[in-house]
Amino acid sequence: MQFDLAIMRIALYGALIFFSFILFCLCAARISYTTHLPRGDPLNNGRSFYDPIIAELLVTTLMTIPWSVFIAYSIHKRHENRYISKFRDEVIGLGILWIFWIVGAAVASGIWGNLSFCQQFDACRVLSAIVAFSWLAWLTLSALLAISLLFSFANSAFVEPLHGRWNPRQSQYVDNVSRV
Repeated sequence: MQFDLAIMRIALYGALIFFSFILFCLCAARISYTTHLPRGDPLNNGRSFYDPIIAELLVTTLMTIPWSVFIAYSIHKRHENRYISKFRDEVIGLGILWIFWIVGAAVASGIWGNLSFCQQFDACRVLSAIVAFSWLAWLTLSALLAISLLFSFANSAFVEPLHGRWNPRQSQYVDNVSRV
């Protein structure tokens, strides 16, 4: 069986979508809990609040999901968009998302890195899952970024279509003149 980089990239984008969606749901649950604390709750003396890093992770997931769907669609259908269609564009987008994910995962780990003492409470289990899924998403994104960079460098393909199957005669955004 022949190795197909496009299938691997689509699978990684699918995993990133999955991890982002799970993290989105966990962040929504955390924000719902902390902004509607019942009286007498030991957390923050029962006063409602929200964690800024949870809001950052929520926004990061909301940026990652549409980006990943669009890029996976572009790879699968060999779709070329006028503005985001080159490996360069994918690497820039992945780089921006990578910064958001590393900040979110690192800050969340710094705050809630070891919650083994309170795993009997749902709130602690949600926080532990948030930390775990933020690192899983960052790791998946790092793999995608590395693969795109390696492929681009190895094939001098930074300005080639990001689907990786380039044929100048089929592109609508490149002149149809044969390149020698």
